[in-house]
Amino acid sequence: MGETARQMTHDRTEKDSVQEASTVSKGIQIFSMPVLWFGFFAAITIISLYTGNLPGGMIGSLLLMIVFGELLGWIGDHTPIVKTFLGGGAIVAIFGAAFMVYAGLLPDASITTMTQFMKDGGFLNFYIAALITGSILGMNKRILMKVGLRYFVPIIGAVVGAMVIAGFLGSLAGFSLRDAVLVITMPIMGGGMGAGAVPMSQIYSEMMGNDPSYYISILVPALALGNVFAIILASILNMLGNKIPSLTGNGQLVRGFSYKEEKQTYDIQKMGIGLLAAITFFAIGGLLGDFIPLHPYALMIIVVAIAKIADIIPKNVIDGASQWYKFVANNWTLALLFGIGIAYTDLNTVLEALTLPYILTVFGVVLGAILGAGILGKLVGFYPIEAAITAGLCMANMGGTGDVAVLSASRRMELMPFAQISSRLGGALILLLAGLIIPLFS
Repeated sequence: MGETARQMTHDRTEKDSVQEASTVSKGIQIFSMPVLWFGFFAAITIISLYTGNLPGGMIGSLLLMIVFGELLGWIGDHTPIVKTFLGGGAIVAIFGAAFMVYAGLLPDASITTMTQFMKDGGFLNFYIAALITGSILGMNKRILMKVGLRYFVPIIGAVVGAMVIAGFLGSLAGFSLRDAVLVITMPIMGGGMGAGAVPMSQIYSEMMGNDPSYYISILVPALALGNVFAIILASILNMLGNKIPSLTGNGQLVRGFSYKEEKQTYDIQKMGIGLLAAITFFAIGGLLGDFIPLHPYALMIIVVAIAKIADIIPKNVIDGASQWYKFVANNWTLALLFGIGIAYTDLNTVLEALTLPYILTVFGVVLGAILGAGILGKLVGFYPIEAAITAGLCMANMGGTGDVAVLSASRRMELMPFAQISSRLGGALILLLAGLIIPLFS
């Protein structure tokens, strides 16, 4: 599974001497093609962009996102320190895109088009639907049955750890316990903007007064900065796993249970079936969300997992979903990360939050989430690093967008189903806790 993850994130791990020799013989490649050919595609894209001739809608958006995402990803993966400590191509693709918006390097029309493609066009949902469906259906059934309710143990550990360490560091930095827990910790652990900060601002407004927009302006910097630390620490956890192999399952969550992935012959027709399966399961999540008070992602995960455990899905559908998921992850991850930087990342918000006490406290939240999830995860039979990434960092990031970035930085994209459990079901838990904790600080 670890090898599969490395392949899906464009072989961003350090190459051994044999691979390096092969790369030299082939010359520099970007997006698995010679750099001159990639440069040709990039030149056409840039000329079209700045002459106002870029196609609209999905075509122009995907063209920009693939070209700039792959270019920034290649730069991040080949820049010392950045590739080792800061998440490599994943973080450069996101914040490179955000900087291009911040600095006015992209025409407004292209920003609007990509934002609409990501949000109204549903490209993020399309991507995550493929990953959830393919990774669960392609997973060994016994792993799903082994995880069960135990997964909520490291989630609770992440929340408790985040509160304790953020409260301690926050007090050293001059924050009150109320601010450290409510204003900083809760939004970071709350499942992103839509599932966390927005409804949380409503809860705060109803229970503490002031307009919801007031709380949004306070919560968002914590959320944005926490997402940055989550991405960075995801990369560091990957490095730690490489140094201490006993701490990691290399993409497998359950300790003491390993299996070799079945080799498949890739089939274009099966990929089409996998595409249909992914978007159908996504639609089922939306339908159930109309009368079940859970996020459609969470419902989708439950339905796909039940279908897998019940063994009711034909093998060609399972194979197709797995192959389609690998195609999407292998070819569109950096494009998606660039789109996340354009549509979801406000560099102004991040920069405004960069005071030393604030940074220290936010770091405490993310560190506490890692330690709490990793320690309790180990107690219930999970690998500490995988538990820390999924139940810890994927609670502390910006929901679905952060899940993609964190798993990409940690080279463990196959953990997406567990990441989504953390972001969606864990986010609902945080909203409940917020309603219970606020009266204690009144």
